[in-house]
Amino acid sequence: MSLLPAFLLAEPGRLLHLSFVDVVVIALYFVMVIGIGFYLKGFTKTGEDFFLAGRDMTAWIAGLSFVAANLGSLELMGWAAASYQYGILAAHWYWIGAIPAMLFLGLVMMPFYYISKTHSVPGYLKLRFGEGSRAVSAISFAFMTVLMSGINMYSMALVMKVVLGWDIHFSIWISSLTVAAYVVLGGLLSAIFNEVLQFVMIWLGAMLIPIIGLIETGGWNGMVARIAKNTAAGDYTHLWRTLGSFSDNPMGIHWTGIVLGLGFVISFGYWTTDFLVVQRVLSARDLRSAKMAPIIGASFKMLVPFIVILPGLLGLAVLPEHLVAESAATATTHSYNEVLPLMLARYCGPGLLGLGITALIAGFMSGMAGNVSAFATVWTYDIYRAFFRAQAPDEHYVKIGRWCTLLGVLVSIGTAYLVMQFASIMDYVQALFSFFIAPLFGTVILGMLWKRATPAGGVSGLLAGTLSSIGMWAWVKLDPSAISIIALSPKARDMAENMYRALWSWLICVVVTVAVSYMTKPKPESELTGLVYGCTEIPSERDLKLTQRPIFWGSLVAIVFVVLNLIFW
Repeated sequence: MSLLPAFLLAEPGRLLHLSFVDVVVIALYFVMVIGIGFYLKGFTKTGEDFFLAGRDMTAWIAGLSFVAANLGSLELMGWAAASYQYGILAAHWYWIGAIPAMLFLGLVMMPFYYISKTHSVPGYLKLRFGEGSRAVSAISFAFMTVLMSGINMYSMALVMKVVLGWDIHFSIWISSLTVAAYVVLGGLLSAIFNEVLQFVMIWLGAMLIPIIGLIETGGWNGMVARIAKNTAAGDYTHLWRTLGSFSDNPMGIHWTGIVLGLGFVISFGYWTTDFLVVQRVLSARDLRSAKMAPIIGASFKMLVPFIVILPGLLGLAVLPEHLVAESAATATTHSYNEVLPLMLARYCGPGLLGLGITALIAGFMSGMAGNVSAFATVWTYDIYRAFFRAQAPDEHYVKIGRWCTLLGVLVSIGTAYLVMQFASIMDYVQALFSFFIAPLFGTVILGMLWKRATPAGGVSGLLAGTLSSIGMWAWVKLDPSAISIIALSPKARDMAENMYRALWSWLICVVVTVAVSYMTKPKPESELTGLVYGCTEIPSERDLKLTQRPIFWGSLVAIVFVVLNLIFW
């Protein structure tokens, strides 16, 4: 018998009931995160404390927070759904779609972000290109962030509804207000410490499904055999060998889309310019820590497919045939997005269920806290201070940051209801990245590496890339046959279209930026110090031991990355 009040269980058809032990585990977690917020409020007095955690985080804390901010319920739910839909190809988003870009951020780009002492990526663009580029990037980032936060809310609420029968509206509101409380109290400092706690909780809870599932299927080989039996069409268990043709894999994509669209444009765009993750690295106590944080994050990122991709693959092996379809309307019982809750219900009994549910709640809070803290920083520094009140006491901006946190949470609650119509959450997310992140990467990378890029070129390229991406998306929605042009094949699925659209929008951004820059006057080199290669003196690491140098650890991570891709080729 459930111990929860009846109004929490308004949704019919729940798969499991919480035992007393489960309720205690979940309640203790909520008490713990609120307690951390109250405790850290005393350490959050200045704008630097609230928005950048006082720039005093160690490499390990910043690195774990860096990867935890990207390990929300969106990741747990969305990529389990995507791996059920597309097979092991979904692991590309964790390996080629993350590791090279994270290493590039740490070894190449962090010196400029850190030395310039910017509070945000739009803040860097303001220093490099001027107010126009900052305004475009800040507004688009704020818009994208609240949409992403809404996705995290919906993901968590869906788990509660399917597994426990909780009312979806109650789930959204109670967890959202909890996140709002501890971020308002402690700012980024509270978000970071909670993200490290949540990272541990996610691993403890999410490991249950792959471990028990592999035991049931007889290990990796047993799982692969079952998948081959259940999926007569397509190879769902190889990373690269099916990508020579659009028709040989479940995603309908060619290796060029994975390598160029994902591995280069979307990956580098997200990990090097999305302020949600870059903000965590900017909190590091010194430049070496800031460079090491993404490398530490990359080493953990390579392990994440074990808890987010394997559940979807196990679903292909053990769930009844045709149980899950592309949408709730065409499914026998459930949609792709419900694969993880179904697996949780299959394997977790009393006690273990509480741990598993706590892991998903922790994932939700981690993802949402990352979004709202980044939203508050960009809105306060790059929109409010830039365009409404440039000169105010530091305490005023902290107060605005706290109010913006509440505003971000409330707007995100509204956007949570927009995602309910999508069959696969990650198709929706990757579409947002192709709109905003891919063009932004083109602008930032040209700004850092090319002295000749001008302010007019920067804002023109960013606008052209963003608008062209949205235009291509609308074109395919109005004329589905256009996918054969955008994604180079009529067999392409939604995810393949997102990859190619990101590539085209990046190319358009770069071409327009270069063309306009050659027609306009660049900034003098004296104004580019600390912002551009060739105009900035990077501190030498020659006095450090080899094992203390970021390049050494980055090289080791790169070697492991190559080995993993060969193993699962």
